[in-house]
Amino acid sequence: MTATQQTESAERIARPLIQLAKLNGISTSYIDQLGTYVEIRDEVLVSVLAALGVDASSDEAIAASYELTKQRIADTLVEPTIVKFIGKEATTPIRAKGHDVTLRLLLEDGTRYEGNLCMYLAPQTDGSLTLTLPDDIPAGYHTLRVNAGPLHGEARLICAPARVPLPPAVAEKQRWGWMAQMYSIRSAESWGVGDYGDLKLLLTDAAEKSHADFMLINPIHATAPVEPLEPSPYLPESRRFMNVTYIRPQDIEEYAGLDEAALAEVERLHAEVAPANDNADELDINSAWWHKRQALQLVFKVPRSAERQAAFEAFKEAAGPDLRAFAAWSVAFQMWGAPWEGTWFAETNRNSPEVAELMRDHADMVEFECWLQWIADEQVTAAQTAARESGMALGLMQDMAVGVHSLGADVWWNPERFAVGSVTVGCPPDFYNQQGQDWGQPPFNPNYLAKTGYGVYREMVHNMFSHAGAVRIDHVLGLFRLWWIPQGEGARGGAYVTYDYEAMIAILTIEASRVNGLVVGEDLGTVPDYVRTVLAEHGLLGCTVEWFARVDDSPNAGDPYADPADYREYALASVTTHDLPPTAGYLQFEHVKLREELNLLTGPVEEFQASATAERQAMLDRLVESELITPEIAADVDDHIQEIVEAMHKMLLRSPSVLLQAALVDGVGETRSQNQPGTSSEYCNWRVPLAGPDHKVVHTDEVFDLPRVKSLSAIMNGEK
Repeated sequence: MTATQQTESAERIARPLIQLAKLNGISTSYIDQLGTYVEIRDEVLVSVLAALGVDASSDEAIAASYELTKQRIADTLVEPTIVKFIGKEATTPIRAKGHDVTLRLLLEDGTRYEGNLCMYLAPQTDGSLTLTLPDDIPAGYHTLRVNAGPLHGEARLICAPARVPLPPAVAEKQRWGWMAQMYSIRSAESWGVGDYGDLKLLLTDAAEKSHADFMLINPIHATAPVEPLEPSPYLPESRRFMNVTYIRPQDIEEYAGLDEAALAEVERLHAEVAPANDNADELDINSAWWHKRQALQLVFKVPRSAERQAAFEAFKEAAGPDLRAFAAWSVAFQMWGAPWEGTWFAETNRNSPEVAELMRDHADMVEFECWLQWIADEQVTAAQTAARESGMALGLMQDMAVGVHSLGADVWWNPERFAVGSVTVGCPPDFYNQQGQDWGQPPFNPNYLAKTGYGVYREMVHNMFSHAGAVRIDHVLGLFRLWWIPQGEGARGGAYVTYDYEAMIAILTIEASRVNGLVVGEDLGTVPDYVRTVLAEHGLLGCTVEWFARVDDSPNAGDPYADPADYREYALASVTTHDLPPTAGYLQFEHVKLREELNLLTGPVEEFQASATAERQAMLDRLVESELITPEIAADVDDHIQEIVEAMHKMLLRSPSVLLQAALVDGVGETRSQNQPGTSSEYCNWRVPLAGPDHKVVHTDEVFDLPRVKSLSAIMNGEK
């Protein structure tokens, strides 16, 4: 392998292990973020193949697995998942083995497709047939049934619009919105942590007072039912359901029905945690939830009207069996202990008699967990409805985490959906993290997804779009490939496993189109150019961040920053992200101080400080060149922080990107990081309350009346 090599040699490609890996969707080499060609070690490939259920433990096993895989493909009458984008040619093989074929297509609405699909069949030289899917099949999730003599097969046909159309309001003109960590913003009605009631007010005030058109919030996927809670919203217990710790009890309809004693107890519980709403120090999420959960149990006992009970039953019916699965895991967590502290997670499953007995004996607890999900669903729906009624073009932008906790509900009840036990997901080394990252999450099994028509992904996306006008996908590269890390190898020792990105993009385009919404893919870091090309072709937005946007995408701090006029049109452009300190803090080198304090630097602090100084100077140079600040301001950063922050946002308006974003932390002048990548207990990640530069808490009802926020809003509205 030479320093300039960019592809695998013919000798390497000819090796049986390499061929077996490629046949099973494993990339045996890749180009890293610095453009360096990297080959995956044999030991890693063997381990990743094992996680897919493929034996490559010896030369004999490799040969046998290769033949078995080829035979399985040859024996598959029709692929279980077929993707068709309307207006684009799509074909799929039908391996009829010489038998006459009949085709029947059942549409999503239960009716039968009346066209003659057999007229679109064409014979191939290998004896198989190719079906070219006609363009008059409507968008939706359909079922294709194939009969060929004694052979029978069924496929999920995902027929989707070729692009997510820009909503009319976005097509009309560039729109902007806020990024907020909703848990960090509290009011007098909060229980120490921001909640869905706060979210509703934030959305309406953002619309009416700042004229923003959307608000991106942290993921609100489900967490543990009782403490200790996982602080990171990017490590949920389930992505199918919601975080119920953000419920506001006072906003539940049955709250008004509490009797005198119960109401007094709820008010007492609230009074114990309410003082925390004024505390600018680390959020106590466990205390907040312990008190709130007791209050919610009292509200749950209040009799519901017939109409309300019918709505609850309808919610459970629509949620399907996954809701009871999540409730069962939640009850097991409470009765048998946290899954990481006991043995029940490994020793029981959905078919265990102990689980059936648990659900029978604690039916009331199961019902309570289902009820919490219903209430959370109602409150997020109310927030999104209020946002749209207040004039927002999109309203809530939900954030989709990459995966789930390895000991969470999704993995326990449906382990077949994941590559469980031997691999986790992360990313290889890049210039943001020289050691690579291991997120500790089990990856979806691509074979399971294909066999089941990507149903689990569809349900998750549908649920998110039922409460949002846009969805941001964290690490959108995961639609295309994920970095699987075998146990014991470390983050460097992984391999990319490919996924059917067309199937997932088709689901995203269907669900977004049905609500006139948008999809934003977080495509920062090690992302091949073709990924951004594919996203743009399908109308999915990428992400552009000023602090990362250098000329020619240079990774070198201190290199010139790009003119925002050169940013992509199909993108969400912002000054910063949640993984950086707020801009005021970044300009004052908070990231350098924090990394030194937490011993996260791989070299001398002086070296990192020099890099950060060069980076800041390059940004100041870009602002001066753009005539947004004077050389005098650039020479005296500490006394002109707000002016520089506002200038960076003013520069953002020069980009052609269809969506622009400002962070609430930049609006209020916060300097503390919400998250320091590469840490867990070392720093209070995801528990930093919103506060101003004076370390004074900014409450929900104060945010959009602050002079600083008003000033930044005026800039984003093009008024300054």
